[in-house]
Amino acid sequence: MTSIYDPQAIEKKWRDRWDADHLHEVTEDPRKTKYYALTMFPYPSGDLHIGHWYAMAPSDVRARFKRMQGFNVLHPMGFDAFGLPAENAAIKHGIHPYTWTMANIERMRGQLRSMGCIYDWTREVVSCQPDYYRWTQFFFLKLFNAGLAYRGTAPVNWCPQCQTVLANEQVVGEGECERCGAAVTKRDMEQWFFRITKYAEELLDFSKVDWPERIKTIQSNWIGRSEGAELSFGLDHPGVEQKEIRVFTTRPDTIHGVTFFLLSPEHPLVGKLTTPERKAEVEAYVEWCRRQADYERTALGREKTGVFLGSYVINRFTGERVPIWITDYVLQTYGTGAVMGVPAHDERDFEFATRFQLPIRTVIAPAGWNGAPLEEAYAGDGCLVNSGEFNGLPWKEGFKAICAKLEREGWGRATVAYRIRDWLISRQRYWGAPIPIVYCDKCGVVPVSEESLPVLLPPDAEFKPTGESPLKYCDSFVNTTCPTCGGPARRETDTMDTFMCSNWYFLRYTSPGFDKGPFDMDKLNYWMPVDLYTGGAEHAVLHLLYSRFFVKALRDVGLLEFDEPFARLFNQGIIIHGGGKMSKSKGNVVAPDEYVSKLGADTVRTYLMFVGPWNLGGEWSDSGIVGLSRWLNRVWTLCDSEYVPGVVDSTVDARVRHVTHKTVKAVTADLEDFRFNTMLARLMEFTNVLGPVQEARSVSGETWREAIRILLLLMAPSAPHIAEELWASLGYPYSIHNQEWPSFDEALAREEEVTVAVQVNGKLRDKLVVLADISEEEVTALALASERVRVFTDARVVRKVIYVPGRIVSIVV
Repeated sequence: MTSIYDPQAIEKKWRDRWDADHLHEVTEDPRKTKYYALTMFPYPSGDLHIGHWYAMAPSDVRARFKRMQGFNVLHPMGFDAFGLPAENAAIKHGIHPYTWTMANIERMRGQLRSMGCIYDWTREVVSCQPDYYRWTQFFFLKLFNAGLAYRGTAPVNWCPQCQTVLANEQVVGEGECERCGAAVTKRDMEQWFFRITKYAEELLDFSKVDWPERIKTIQSNWIGRSEGAELSFGLDHPGVEQKEIRVFTTRPDTIHGVTFFLLSPEHPLVGKLTTPERKAEVEAYVEWCRRQADYERTALGREKTGVFLGSYVINRFTGERVPIWITDYVLQTYGTGAVMGVPAHDERDFEFATRFQLPIRTVIAPAGWNGAPLEEAYAGDGCLVNSGEFNGLPWKEGFKAICAKLEREGWGRATVAYRIRDWLISRQRYWGAPIPIVYCDKCGVVPVSEESLPVLLPPDAEFKPTGESPLKYCDSFVNTTCPTCGGPARRETDTMDTFMCSNWYFLRYTSPGFDKGPFDMDKLNYWMPVDLYTGGAEHAVLHLLYSRFFVKALRDVGLLEFDEPFARLFNQGIIIHGGGKMSKSKGNVVAPDEYVSKLGADTVRTYLMFVGPWNLGGEWSDSGIVGLSRWLNRVWTLCDSEYVPGVVDSTVDARVRHVTHKTVKAVTADLEDFRFNTMLARLMEFTNVLGPVQEARSVSGETWREAIRILLLLMAPSAPHIAEELWASLGYPYSIHNQEWPSFDEALAREEEVTVAVQVNGKLRDKLVVLADISEEEVTALALASERVRVFTDARVVRKVIYVPGRIVSIVV
């Protein structure tokens, strides 16, 4: 073995050997416990940067660790290749999206291989390839046939820069496009939706998963479950057939306090209920509202605006005529698009009533209320007043009694409402999976037959965005025949949201070459669900929520036998550089290639794990990475020459064995809990112990060999290349990555304990059994907390504490 650590030479050598030996390929083995470890696959919009490595390298360490523990580990990789990131990059560079995407994938594949991860590349999936999106379209058809996919007209989020519709979850910040940051506006369009709302209640059940509380809270808030009542207001307006308008409210107990009725500006009844003299003002206001983003319309503190339609509804409980207004803070996409105005008990309604001088009637009395008008909205507890037959009831009893009357009279019922809306999947872009639907003048909306899938993207279509789907102008794509009658038909020209592709890629990894279905059921049932899923928390209400819905929907159409895709979820933090999150848009990315070519992949891997707790992230530092390079060189030096023991010191020998087994125990616990930074710190401490021992040759050959062997095994998941090289140089059997994870002797790993006497003014008052390496601060705190000692110190001033390590704590009072 050369005495110089040359990472470039050894890393390529071992990667080539592992590939040639198919070391990382995995098959189903019923004799082993499976462990499906998955990292979110990347968009191929450009080169990998250190932020990608930070997501992928530590997750690979965890997968390698589980493999050495004897699990049958599946740790695959692929590319989320459809969607706006790749398409926008292709447009910017004037290259066809397929050409751009596949070139990026080829480059990124090489960068991913340079990490030394145990990805089974035979299982790679690329979502823009026909053999993948054939099954994406297959799933659409299954949901369509089950009534879970439907087409409807709705006001949608429109990004004027990306020239496409956005799902609610893709509008971020202050109403901005998640991808480009442009201000999002509204349009009415016919779109395709998935009925995710049907699964709202089930999606609130996290009992079958081990997920971070933060993600569960974010998803729960997004779903937005509210208990209340649906109730109707009577409607009798000339020329309008509809005889009632229903609202959802969480406070039916305040029904007697309704003094106005609000519709969203987009509500379909607005035009019909507007009287002629109000028409011009109403139309101008509606147009103004449509130019406002949802976040602006609902922002707290925003001055209330609105217009009276000139018409009324009837409050069935009071018989009163209630004026109908429209206002920007009522959204058509939430609830029924109608709200009963109760200004005495809702802050926004109070502001609205005050602004337009509408009546404010108290119906829930605050404690000590004297009947005077309220100076602000009261949303607390109290008894019902001004509420007819319900006067005097505590609000909870009033809630129940009013709901009971609703049901008796047929005016409504107690129910539950959800904030979440159905998932809009249509996109007016080229680079996505075509929706497998055709339109026939005779047969209407017709699904493409499963046998004719995939519906291929035409390679010659113009892909630059215009506000309409580019496929609309590709005659060779649009014109087709009806699967039902054989007559002329037109294809659907919208493509599917890219999240449709990432809904199920983890299922395809289990049998990527299978062509008789989207997956081989036997293999799927062996591997699923994913045991550990790692990725960014920013996907909480996008990919992570959609995937849960999709698995439940596929279960209900008979394609799956489980309820949740990801048993455990772990979110890594972010790498900071130049004071901000590393991202291409900010221009502060760090390219790994330079560091890999100079210092080696093992150095980059270990440094990324050392910068801080993986769930919190850390700051990239060029000087910091050099420290990890020096450490790997020290490890190399420890294994560089044959160890020949000198005069063996039994105390040192025992200490080295203790540290060896203690390190195994600690590193194992750290890896189980994703504490990669402390795991590496313990390995560094271990090598700090071994360095002086190597120079003094003060332990037996057996103890030294055990220590070095275990050091390399513990390092193998984090620094796989150097560990393999040193393992081979010491004559151990190939491959270190096929070896069992080392065990430890609990007796040897246990910290040595000593008995420390505690004196107060020179007299023995207690004895403490503590660890031999306990700090002075810790032993002092224990001594002062002792009940026997406090008898002599509590009423006095402690002037001094002297600690003689391992022997005495002397307290002077």
